[in-house]
Amino acid sequence: MPRQASTYDLLMAPTAERQGAADLYAQLRGAILAGQLAPGARLPASRVLAASQGVARGTVVAAYEQLIAEGYLQSRVGSGTRVSAVLPDSLLAVARARRGAAVHSPPAAAALSQRGALLARSPFGAFPLPAAGVPFAAHVPALQEFPVRLWATLAARQARALGPSAMADGDAMGHLPLRQAIAEYLGGTRGLACRAEQVLVLSSVQQAVDLAARLLLDAGDAAWCEDPGYAGTQAALRAAGVRVCPVPVDDDGMVVAWAQRHHPRARLACVTPAHQAPLGMSLSLPRRLALLDWARRSGGWILEDDYDSEYRYSGKPLPPLRALQADAPVLYVGCFSKTLFPALRVAYLVLPEALVDGFAAGRSVTSRYPPILDQLVLAAFMREGHYARHLRRMRQLYAERRALLVQLLQHKAAGALELTDHPTGLNLPCWLAPGLDIDTVLQRCQAQGLVVLPLRSGGTGSPTQPRRNGLLLGFASLAAPTLRVASGKLARALDG
Repeated sequence: MPRQASTYDLLMAPTAERQGAADLYAQLRGAILAGQLAPGARLPASRVLAASQGVARGTVVAAYEQLIAEGYLQSRVGSGTRVSAVLPDSLLAVARARRGAAVHSPPAAAALSQRGALLARSPFGAFPLPAAGVPFAAHVPALQEFPVRLWATLAARQARALGPSAMADGDAMGHLPLRQAIAEYLGGTRGLACRAEQVLVLSSVQQAVDLAARLLLDAGDAAWCEDPGYAGTQAALRAAGVRVCPVPVDDDGMVVAWAQRHHPRARLACVTPAHQAPLGMSLSLPRRLALLDWARRSGGWILEDDYDSEYRYSGKPLPPLRALQADAPVLYVGCFSKTLFPALRVAYLVLPEALVDGFAAGRSVTSRYPPILDQLVLAAFMREGHYARHLRRMRQLYAERRALLVQLLQHKAAGALELTDHPTGLNLPCWLAPGLDIDTVLQRCQAQGLVVLPLRSGGTGSPTQPRRNGLLLGFASLAAPTLRVASGKLARALDG
């Protein structure tokens, strides 16, 4: 065991090599870690040590201050500067030991609340979707066609012009010029008359569902959801303690009469009337009117997700539910993930006047307000007409790619797939022929390098509307050569 020398033994002898505070710091720290300066040992006053070492007093003060900041020394008035009783290296060693013993601690899931466990068990993935260009990956737009340089120019311009007002606290409802641009766009393209004050800027459709569940429903309340439907909506509702009631769909969309018979006490209906997710049909006008009538009579609410309404390749879409009745109890939600790019986390919720204040407060409590820069860029992109031009271009491109995929599958997979006749969206839903096992087909697709989502339900289960299995084939991000190769691989997977 080394003798514990006094500070005078260690420090009063000048050292020719030592030139500055860093050298003195290193010598003192080394002596402390080696145990030569024991915990509690008092160091010389800075003037005394500076004189003995032939250095400026400021050099000693700088070394002392660094050691004090790192926890090796303590300085108190009347007590001088002393070695700390507990060294930072000892604390780090304890922390490392605790991390090493973490394998013996309870699993993380055991610490989650009931609501947290619902979130953790959600089938809605926490990881990114496949990249653009992967054969048949669903919900992926043609990111290669996005005007990146234009967006970058707008982003640079907005960043350079960023002033103190934009960098201060934001509005819980979102950046007003963006809300104005969204309101004008919806009025011109969807016939939806609304004011900017009714538009709430969010990060996703799921955030809209989550807010609606928190603010309109109590735990245990029931909500209608389309079956099959958007998994993100159902996951957000379940995580909020809402009882999800699957409602079958047919060629006219959600079967509202079936929902009223089987789940008459529901408080919310979540629908995709413009383009049913994932099958693509529109909710018929009689069903729309029946849904609005149910909401008025029951005191319920409708969450209208205008999913992929921009991508309809023949005819005109029916107007939104909110456009049918201006004062209807409808919350209208849309997003820019598919029309621009998924990493742009900007969505919007158009609220009835009576809900604006409550949702603004709820958004402020849960996430305050959205980041400003993306809002500034998107507002400029829309105001200058780039958004409308990009949509027109993508609509034409996607229509061509969908038509080519239909032609290829009718030739290569005839008899194995029944193609749906709903020319909308970024994906082509297909039903498997009787006798084809969905799990076997999915395994074969994976072996061929295809990313295919299953469709495992549809219809009421009655003899006239049987449940079926199928595939959801994303085509929007696939150029013609890729579509030709991928359709051949799919045909081989179906043939076995």
